[in-house]
Amino acid sequence: MSEKLNSISISGRITLNMHSLNNEGNEGNQVLTRQATIIDQNGKPATVTAVSGDMLKHIMCEHFWNIAKEEGLSLSNTSKVFNANRITAEDLNKKKGTQAEYADEIIKICSLCDIAGAMLTDLGNFSRKSIAEFGWLLALPEANQTENYFHAKYVADAKAKKEEANIEGEEGNDKKAGNVGQNIFHRPANSGIYAFVGNFEISRLGYNDISKTYSLDDNERKKRYKALLKSVLYTFIKPTGAMRNTQNPHILNFEGIISTSSSVCPAPTVSSLNSDYIQEINNTKENLNKIANNSINCIEFKSLSEFSEKMADIINNNQPYKLEEKNNEE
Repeated sequence: MSEKLNSISISGRITLNMHSLNNEGNEGNQVLTRQATIIDQNGKPATVTAVSGDMLKHIMCEHFWNIAKEEGLSLSNTSKVFNANRITAEDLNKKKGTQAEYADEIIKICSLCDIAGAMLTDLGNFSRKSIAEFGWLLALPEANQTENYFHAKYVADAKAKKEEANIEGEEGNDKKAGNVGQNIFHRPANSGIYAFVGNFEISRLGYNDISKTYSLDDNERKKRYKALLKSVLYTFIKPTGAMRNTQNPHILNFEGIISTSSSVCPAPTVSSLNSDYIQEINNTKENLNKIANNSINCIEFKSLSEFSEKMADIINNNQPYKLEEKNNEE
């Protein structure tokens, strides 16, 4: 049965091997893997490898951008070139107006700003909150490994080039002896079972948070709903990120639970850092349904293929919930 969904939450564990999707930067010739210190379910601190929520959202946005272009969804001129700013004042027809009027126009002209948020500092610090919310991808302390591997950039005729560099160095040129492109560096490769948590406020698609009215009709909201959830699904099918050219992650499995809400009651979520997270979410669902007219539903999945099946069903057989709009005559 088709339902109007207010929010969707996903909690799960994804197993990734030999990846380096997110790094802290470089120190000398060492690439530093991103790590986070967390408190585990037993109350003890643990340092684990991680992928930031910023990276996950960027991955989702890139997939959404491709879907928007393919399906003809509106994008601002700035978003059309996948600029991280998404929108600027130059993209707007209305150069002067109220914050509500700016929000209305931004929602209409840019589907990516609608789902991922926007900030325009040249319009009185206007901001729109993102519909998609991602937590960090955090490795389970008991299933977490990082190793470093030696790499060297190959240089043809390195001996001859070194001799040439030595001569030029003696003549006072800037080229230093021995620095002829033979770069030696170390890269991390991470493996582990990672906890994921994400929430998606479906009812806010096309919703002007300032005027408390919808800027889009139901048909356009449904198009963006499908594009948003497709991009979430594609994030797990192909998690783009750093160093994929030689460290394309081995995705072994994705398991977890999808919770949905067809009322203003939030879809519940519990981090899969807790080994009992599925039972906790199901128990929370039962308690919430006692006070929320049975509007909470939970769907478990044991594999990536099963996750894609459940998401396809949610995409094809449901539509966005509509919040009560403000009466303009008030």
